Amino acid sequence: MADKKYLKKYWKENLRYLLILLTIWFVVSYVFGILLVDQLNAVRLGGFKLGFWFAQQGAMYVFVILIFVYVRWMNKLDKKYNVNE
Repeated sequence: MADKKYLKKYWKENLRYLLILLTIWFVVSYVFGILLVDQLNAVRLGGFKLGFWFAQQGAMYVFVILIFVYVRWMNKLDKKYNVNE
């Protein structure tokens, strides 16, 4: 079993990853989907206004991508610190 200092580094890095991904999630869902919707609606994507697209579909795509990024990062982190499930 790894010592506490080693595990503390593991969790610090894990929380940093979570903060990065949650920030992206917040920006895409709240900032792009609500706050900047009028400015983004000036741009069209596939015939739809970009603000509408982010609010309806873009956010979902980003969320799924964030899940895969998190899994990849955590698998690398587990290997780096030799933490098994």
